[in-house]
Amino acid sequence: MSDSSNQNQLGSGLAESLNAESLHIVELGGRTFAPAQQVPVPEWPYTTIKRQQPTLTLKGNDLFLITDTLGNVVNAEDVQVTSSMGLFCRDTRFLSRLELQFEGQPPLLLSSTAQEGFALSALCANPYIASDDTHHEIRAETIGIQRDLVLQGGLFEELTLTNYSTEPVEFELSISFDADFADLFEIRGQVREQTGTLLRPVRLAAESGPVFQNGQIGGDGKELTLAYQGVDRLLMESRIQFYQRPPDRFEGYTAVWRVALQPHATEVLGYRLQPFLDNQPWSSVNIPATLGQAVAAETMEEQRWREGVTSIRTDNRALNQIIERAEQDTYLLGQTFGENKVLSAGVPWFSTLFGRDSIIAAMQTLIFNPALARQTLTVLAEYQGQQHNDWREEEPGKILHELRFGEMSRSGEVPHTPYYGTVDATPLWLMLYADYYAWRGDRALLEQLWPNALAAMDWIDRSCEKTGYVTYYCQSPGGLVNQGWKDSGDCIVNAAGKLAEGAIALSEVQGYVYAAKTRLAPLADIMQRPDLGVRWRAEAQDLKARFERDFWLPEQGYVALALDGQGKAVDSITSNPGHCLATGILSPENAHSVAERLRAPDLFCGWGIRTLSSSSPAYNPMGYHIGSVWPHDTGIIAAGLRSLGCIEQALEIVQGIFDMTVVQPYQRPPELFCGFERTPNSRPVRYPVACSPQAWATGTMFQMLQIMVNLVPDAANNYLRIVQPTLPASVSYMAINNFKVGQTLLDLEFERSQEATACRVVRKRGNLRVVIEV
Repeated sequence: MSDSSNQNQLGSGLAESLNAESLHIVELGGRTFAPAQQVPVPEWPYTTIKRQQPTLTLKGNDLFLITDTLGNVVNAEDVQVTSSMGLFCRDTRFLSRLELQFEGQPPLLLSSTAQEGFALSALCANPYIASDDTHHEIRAETIGIQRDLVLQGGLFEELTLTNYSTEPVEFELSISFDADFADLFEIRGQVREQTGTLLRPVRLAAESGPVFQNGQIGGDGKELTLAYQGVDRLLMESRIQFYQRPPDRFEGYTAVWRVALQPHATEVLGYRLQPFLDNQPWSSVNIPATLGQAVAAETMEEQRWREGVTSIRTDNRALNQIIERAEQDTYLLGQTFGENKVLSAGVPWFSTLFGRDSIIAAMQTLIFNPALARQTLTVLAEYQGQQHNDWREEEPGKILHELRFGEMSRSGEVPHTPYYGTVDATPLWLMLYADYYAWRGDRALLEQLWPNALAAMDWIDRSCEKTGYVTYYCQSPGGLVNQGWKDSGDCIVNAAGKLAEGAIALSEVQGYVYAAKTRLAPLADIMQRPDLGVRWRAEAQDLKARFERDFWLPEQGYVALALDGQGKAVDSITSNPGHCLATGILSPENAHSVAERLRAPDLFCGWGIRTLSSSSPAYNPMGYHIGSVWPHDTGIIAAGLRSLGCIEQALEIVQGIFDMTVVQPYQRPPELFCGFERTPNSRPVRYPVACSPQAWATGTMFQMLQIMVNLVPDAANNYLRIVQPTLPASVSYMAINNFKVGQTLLDLEFERSQEATACRVVRKRGNLRVVIEV
């Protein structure tokens, strides 16, 4: 992004007069900048302490922040751009350095937490400061430093400094800022042919020509600006306003306070940072004035949200902690798109709208918040493909894969505006469309999105014209080679460990297509299109017959991963066929054979289902899709087992996932974890760069609860079946309150006595018929 001269900092705090003729002045957004390399300035004299530490993650709508455990974002020269630390807004890093120092040294960390998700709190103390010509001795842990960071339309920080000594203490506290404005694709390793220009703010002074004003806007000491002009010519800025005691001076982009505290006196310092694009706030959230107001606004919004969702609690304390974390993460992952809020896929790499991920997460959370499904369907329908575009792999009726807003998307370096290279999002959208109607009976949305459903089904039919199956083959130079949920380059392998070639027809995608046609057929009748209902049912039965002929591996008693470009079965043993269990595409006999095979130790590691059999030559327990375990993948399989009546097996998997989650930081399930075998003395091994929080991992927690109680709604007919509810041995009691089916509000209780689970309707507001089948 920039050479070393771009990272130089302004010294001395005095305005530096520059020759106007030597500068390339840039007028942007009504203010004046010069390229950073033309404004050489000395560095802040203290050296960054280089260290490897665990990280903390904050999320607030379209913002996220990743710091070390002190709350710092380290931007040392030897830290590569691929570091995920920093403050991000809509695919751009607006802060790549945030470093608190006490007399040029890092504070001593006592404790820190990001438990609330949108806020970080770190309790620190000063290090030992020896006396010299400019300093008096300060004993270690004399000054208490409470550091609070909050996201709400921007980044807020407040530092509460307390002198716990019996003598007055004077010291310098500093915070160093910097921003590389790197695009998320660049941070993930994509090489760019050109980049924009880092800028330094300047002020035109009639007497002395251009003057670099200490990195400030206006020179009043209350603001600091980091700026960059992209290759798309748009100006990006991180505007920092010091609303709580301005710094005494600036050393480049380091704010320095000289603090004098009497015994047991306290002083508070505070600022807010707001991202801007083209002179407009870049976050969709309105920014408040102070950290206190930000906390109040976030707390009030979350409280209103909680009033509209289902509350689920058990008598198992550890499970309740998992549920509470899943509730909070579902709220935190919400991201605004237009007038709706949809779950972003995960932090840090996928904090945006995804087709597949957002749909599956909405399916998983129907028991918790069915309104999320409505918003997901609506947003994705707004972006539904309208034309043929090979660069974006867009086709009429197709549901997007991924939407991005960063510089590389805006300038056409990547095709994500949006990118449509996914083969499963379209049938999954149709499945969610039908499921949401079953849960809510929302006739208005059914009719509103009916044209989108027809367009999606038309896309499926066109995709099946050549081979009879929905296939993918990458058309875009900037696209994904593999376009199912396993989209890494090395995951579609046969039993010999060799990569499959040509157009790929994935087994689970055909199951999704079967489910889409069978579930939409009754909706066609409602929409007075019985002809479509008849046709879709017939097409589904034809697909089922062909699928069992072409994908079945008789010697294995299992389903192939896929068909390759020659129509040959990709015969490796993977988790993918487990997704077919709940779709109905398999005969009962074959479905139970698949279910039994999934129990084998080469697939079930004890925590969950491996993506690839450990017997495969390509197996790697640390591989992204070739031996790891994904909670959402395992959850879909467990739900399929439950639909077959394999309750004991399903609950064994449920327990494994819960056991894995309870030992994770904050009881938060990771995107994936390594596929090592569970032993009496082992712990699950996290995948090194897994997203956390992550939408469909979080959603899996609610899916597991649904597997226990097995609610089958039919809101349009005012009917709820509760089929063989079965609590696992670790849970004796579960209460589901504020639960909605159609227009009825329910409170339910489940209680296990030995092997039987009883269900009671504690409260019902509405005329829903509830039938409990045991």
